[in-house]
Amino acid sequence: MKRNEKQQLVESLHEQFTRAKIVVVTDYKGLNVTRLNELRAKLREAGVEYRVVKNTLLILAAENTDVARLKDQFQGPSAIAMSYDDPVAPAKVLTAFAKENEKLEIKAGVMGQQTLSFEQIKALSDLPSREILLSKMLSALNGVPTGFVRTLSAIPGQFLNVLQAIRDQKEAA
Repeated sequence: MKRNEKQQLVESLHEQFTRAKIVVVTDYKGLNVTRLNELRAKLREAGVEYRVVKNTLLILAAENTDVARLKDQFQGPSAIAMSYDDPVAPAKVLTAFAKENEKLEIKAGVMGQQTLSFEQIKALSDLPSREILLSKMLSALNGVPTGFVRTLSAIPGQFLNVLQAIRDQKEAA
């Protein structure tokens, strides 16, 4: 790779690091090409970008970004997973893949200003997806007015039941 190509790659990575909501560093040593392509496909389906880049280029690209906190993790064969929309997606896919393939090691990650350890990434993977959380919130927001309307509509019905009971009582007397 020529010097200007490396410089363009560093600039591109720097821009991606600033946009990414989460960046996860993995060690892929021991995975064969088939497994690595399988992982890339799963990540792509989840909207996550997965790249294998030289550590020196990663360190240069991470300068002046939150990813700079991971500089000590850029050792050995390193690959990065970046998500621009859903911070839970890479954690879910990588954790599930690491369970099936012990050779994939999740080193650390960064989400916003916070550095994430493997345990925190694993805990993040246990969260429901963004769509599920949004649907739960929407159903909770929808439930309050629905219950209020049902309560209000039940009052006239109960009033009519009381009037019917009084009428039945007077007719019986």
